Amino acid sequence: MQIISGTTEINWEQHTAVAIGKFDGIHQGHRRLLDRIIRAKEDGLAATIFTFDPPPSVFFSGKPQAELTTKEEKRRIFDKMGIDLLIEFPMNARTAAMPPETFVSRVLHEQLKARYIAAGTDLSFGDRGKGDWHLLKAMAEKMGYQVQVIDKIMYGGREISSTFVREEILKGNMELAEKLLGAPFTVSGTVKHGKRLGRTLGMPTVNLLPPRDKLLPPKGVYLSRMFAGGSWHEGITNIGCRPTVSNSGQMSVETYLYNFNKEIYGEYVEVSLLTYCRPEMKFSSVDELKENMARDIEAGREYWESRRAEKTVGQRIPV
Repeated sequence: MQIISGTTEINWEQHTAVAIGKFDGIHQGHRRLLDRIIRAKEDGLAATIFTFDPPPSVFFSGKPQAELTTKEEKRRIFDKMGIDLLIEFPMNARTAAMPPETFVSRVLHEQLKARYIAAGTDLSFGDRGKGDWHLLKAMAEKMGYQVQVIDKIMYGGREISSTFVREEILKGNMELAEKLLGAPFTVSGTVKHGKRLGRTLGMPTVNLLPPRDKLLPPKGVYLSRMFAGGSWHEGITNIGCRPTVSNSGQMSVETYLYNFNKEIYGEYVEVSLLTYCRPEMKFSSVDELKENMARDIEAGREYWESRRAEKTVGQRIPV
């Protein structure tokens, strides 16, 4: 996947199929949109995602917002999906004031050579957000592209949106968040050296320091899976500030992996949070912390063993 970031000058030769949006969370609605441009590759078009950096909501409010998916996470997900080109178009006073007609003719038509555009019903772009899918359709014949408007996906009578996903994650409702996203909610990053307390207690953990712009669910313990070393591993994760042994207030993501003993410091890993188990607690001593860690790990072990047993039963061939 090629990435063009931080410039308004886009040099691209191939005709493209374009999806425009923030894609925060890359939820089911986003995936439907992206599926359309990926399928357009069969017609020789380059599957292209167009985003603004920073997102318009952040630019206009002047306030940073924790993201469901960080820029690095989006890049990795888009690459795995088969996207050919990612545009991270700079959002500033000049680009924000660009007339929507100019955006279509100059950026989409001249620079990206768009032949197909997939648009959500809530799409807005250009000066004061006046551009929308109606404008895209009005200019389609003259600019030589086709427009497909993608309807929202509903869940429980509500439109799936980044706001909906965000609300459920902040409640710790990871199962529903997974349904809305189409995949488990994931925290990723480079494995860091911790205080080695877990190793000292006989329960070593893989430690991540989440980016400041990453949205996190409530502090506590979660059943999880980690992608490391090219495969997925069962685990249990604590998200929090480690109040029993530290008063720094620094958030960390610490994962104990079952049947795993490799050194992966410095590697990029992904932690999928599946089920919220309990809130983070401050214990009166390290010994009490150790006892509770052991109980959490054993409960997680029983969960994963039962999951494997259910899978084995489901795979048996009736006789």
